[in-house]
Order: sequence, then structure tokens, then C-alpha cells
Amino acid sequence: MYYRRKILLALLQTFGGVLPKIDFQKYLFLLNVNKQNPFFEFIPYKYGCFSFQANQDMSTMVKYSLVTESEKNWQLKSDINYFNDLKEEDSKRIKDLQTSFGNLKGRNLIKYVYENYPYYSINSTIKETILDLEHLIAVENSKPSKSEFTLYSIGYEGKTVEHFTNELIREDIRVLCDVRKNALSMKYGFSKKQLKNVVENAGIKYIHIPALGIDSDKRQQLNSKEDYDNLFRNYEINTIPQRDAEISELYKMFIENKRIALMCFEADHNFCHRSRTIEALEKKFEKEFFIKHL
Repeated sequence: MYYRRKILLALLQTFGGVLPKIDFQKYLFLLNVNKQNPFFEFIPYKYGCFSFQANQDMSTMVKYSLVTESEKNWQLKSDINYFNDLKEEDSKRIKDLQTSFGNLKGRNLIKYVYENYPYYSINSTIKETILDLEHLIAVENSKPSKSEFTLYSIGYEGKTVEHFTNELIREDIRVLCDVRKNALSMKYGFSKKQLKNVVENAGIKYIHIPALGIDSDKRQQLNSKEDYDNLFRNYEINTIPQRDAEISELYKMFIENKRIALMCFEADHNFCHRSRTIEALEKKFEKEFFIKHL
């Protein structure tokens, strides 16, 4: 079993074996928020801080009969003591969390997190019912707001879907343009349906433009910079000229939204075709704008 899943089970065990799903996410957030290497990362979601990975892990453990799920609650089904499998520092961290915050539940727990970590409540649909005017202003001030025309490129290699999405939010990116030929991934959160769900729940439009991708069979045997240069040269000569409609679609989207990002897998844009797509778009654009690689 993944260590992070043992953390989830131990957390549930500490709070008596059953927790409302919203409280569970809030306690997990507080467990991770100041940790140098957190077990989970979070994005601002409709009820505040939320980890899609943790939620997926809990759903997986339901299938293994370790946890049961109702509409509102998670409940521990196993009677194993999961603290026996944790590092001492992590056991202490969970127990300290229960000591410090165990008396906060429901609305009071949500209020505490919203007031102390306003960024994570910027997309909350219930913040107006939880916070006073002073704290609502703090939430509004935590919401990134930028107005310059900026064209971004971003790769998800080595990132969690939460980290990836927070990068988009903090740059006030309005549209994520997936330029993979096939929007599939073995990495959780980055297949098309999953990614669309995550980013659109964070207020970012998702669009997949497979025609701007490169066939996977052409991406085999890339062992040197020369191999990549040849691949991208072929892309510039044989693909881009045939994709004027898609480039024009990106152009229109950029004009309308000011801040869009082209995404693919590779962390380094120099080893990804999205850099060539950006160059093609740059030739169409008449206004002055910035290019930024995340």
C-alpha cells in the first residue's frame, strides 16, 4: 500500500473512524499545509481546499474494502492500527493535529481554514455564508488578477495535478489548451476527462486540440537533441502549415482571454512541440505580448 494512503487511514482512525468528507479534506489540509514535503497538495475548490489525489485514493480504498463511503462521510472499515506503519514524526503530526483542531468541526472548521488560508477559498461557493466582510475582502485580495497579454506554455512532467492547477491559477490563466495528440496519461489527473474536471472546477476553461499534437510513433527513439530538432523541424514543415484553422482558433482564444496556456507532457519546453506551436501563433499576433514558460 502506498504510504500516503496509510496516512489517510491513520487520520481517519485518529478521528474515531468516521468523518464528513468536507471535514476530512480540511483536516488533511491542515496536516499538510506547513509540511516541507507534503503527502498531498490542494487546490481552491467549491468548498475550499481540496486534494483530488486524496479523494481518488479514498475511492480506491473503498474498492479494497478498507473504507466505506456514503454521500457525506468516509468511514474506516478495517480494524488495523495504521499508526504501526507510520514514521514516528508522522504519527506525532497526526496526533498533534487532533489535539489542536479536534474540537473544530463542520462550519467552525471551514471558517478557521477560510480565515487563515484565504487563497484556498477563492472558488468556494459557500464563502459568503461562512465569512464576515473583512475576511471576504481578504479572500478577494488573494485571488490572482493579471491583465497583460501573456501566452504560457506548461508541462506536467514531475507535477501533481494540484501543483499544475495552482500554477495556472496563480498566473490567472483563463484557458488551458491541451495540444497532445492523445490526451491520455498514466499519471493521475492528466487524462482528458480528469484534467478537464479539475481545471474547470478551478475556474479555468479546458480545450483539447489534438490536431496540433504529434503522433506517438514519431516520438519514439528520441535520444539526442538532434533527434528532437529533426522531429520539430518536420512538425514545422509538415504539420503547422496544415493547421491554420487550429492556429487561428488559438489566436482568437488569446485575443478574447488575454492569458492562455498551451500544455503537453515535457517539463522543458525546448523538448516539446508546444514551443513551435507558440512560434506559429506568435507570427499571427499583431499586439505586443509576453511569452512565459512554466
